[in-house]
Amino acid sequence: MKFAQRMNQLQPYLFMEISRKIAEKRAAGADVISFGIGDPDIPTPQNIVDKLIETAHTPANHRYPESDGLPELRRAIAQWYQARFGLSLDPDKEVLPLIGAKEGIGHMALCFVDPGNIALIPDPGYPVYSVGTMFAGGESYYMPLLEENEWVPDLDAIPIEVAQQAKVMWLCYPNNPTGAVTTLDYFDKVVAFAKKYDIAVCHDACYSEIAYDQYKPVSFLQADGAVDVGVEFHSLSKTYNMTGWRIGMAVGNAQIINMLTKVKSNLDSGIPQAIQYAGIEALTGPQESIQANIGVYARRRDKVLSALESIGMVVIPPKAGFYIWARVPAGFTSAEFATVLLDEVSIVVTPGSGYGQYGEGYIRFSLTLSDTDLDRGMERLAAWTVPSSER
Repeated sequence: MKFAQRMNQLQPYLFMEISRKIAEKRAAGADVISFGIGDPDIPTPQNIVDKLIETAHTPANHRYPESDGLPELRRAIAQWYQARFGLSLDPDKEVLPLIGAKEGIGHMALCFVDPGNIALIPDPGYPVYSVGTMFAGGESYYMPLLEENEWVPDLDAIPIEVAQQAKVMWLCYPNNPTGAVTTLDYFDKVVAFAKKYDIAVCHDACYSEIAYDQYKPVSFLQADGAVDVGVEFHSLSKTYNMTGWRIGMAVGNAQIINMLTKVKSNLDSGIPQAIQYAGIEALTGPQESIQANIGVYARRRDKVLSALESIGMVVIPPKAGFYIWARVPAGFTSAEFATVLLDEVSIVVTPGSGYGQYGEGYIRFSLTLSDTDLDRGMERLAAWTVPSSER
C-alpha cells in the first residue's frame, strides 16, 4: 500500500500515547494515578442528562441532523454569548454548532490554508492547530509563548515576511497548557496586527468558564473590530462536564462561519439532535453547577500547588483553566521528569514538550481526577524526594 506523504509527518496523538503508557503500567500491576488528560471527572448536571433522555424518545431526533445545527441551538448560543460577554451575534450567520470544538478547529485550516501557506501557531499549544494546518498542506510558524512574556506571543517578533504570507493566527486564552490569561488590551493589538496583514484570527476559548478568585476571562470578540477579522471557538465540554457528548461552537465573523459551514456540510452530518436539545438545556437552564465546579477545581489546584512547592518545584498559580504548568527541576527534560514520576511514584503527567519545543522544561498536571485519587497522588509526591538528574 502507498499511503499519503502526510502520514509520515503525523505523530501519534499525544493523549493516545499517554493512555497507552497508563495501560502498560497498570497491566504490570502498578497503581497509576493520572494527572495527564483534561477530561472532567465531575458528572454532567442532571437536568442536561434528563433532557437527553427525554428528547432521545422523539423519532425526529433519530434522523440525520443538519450540519449547521438546530435554529434553537444557534439562538441559545447567541443568547449565552450576550449574557456572558455582552456580545450581539446573529444566530443564522455568526453562530455554528460543532461536534466538539476539536472538530471545528481541525476543519478550520481547510477554509484558509492552501499548500505552502503559513499559519501562526502558539508554542506550546494544542496540537490540533498545527495538525490541521499540516493536513491542509500548510506550514506552521511557531510563535513562542515564554514565561517572561506572560505566555502571550510577541507580535513584534514575527518577521514581516512571515506576517505578509500568513493566512491565519491561532490563540488560546485561558491558555492550554500554561494556564495563562490575557487582556482586552492585548486582543486589541492582535486585531490591529490581523488587519494590517490581512490575517484571520481563530481564538480557542474553551476554558473561559473555569476561573478562580473572582477573575472573569474575556472573549476575543469583545475587542474592538474583532468580529471583522476572526472567530472564537467554545465548547460545552469543560463548562458543563460534557466532554463525551461532543458539542461546541464557533462564533464571530459571518464570512468565516459560512466557509466553515461549507466544509462541515461536505464532511459531517452535524450533532445528533437529542444532544443538541441537551446543549440548549445546558446553555439556557440552571447555571449553578459552573460555580460548584470552580469550587472543586480551586481546592484541587491549591492542593497540587502546595505539594509541588513542598518538593521545591517552581509553579505560577493559574487564574483559570484546570491545569497546573510547572517548571521541571534543573537537569531534567520534560519527558525525563515525566518518566521519573511514572516510574518512582506511579503518577502520570503530560510533558510540556508534547505541546511544542517551547513547552520543553515544563510539565502539566490536570485537575480532572477524583478528590480521592488527587489526594493519594499528592501524598505520594509530598513524601517523595526529587532524585538527582545525574543518575
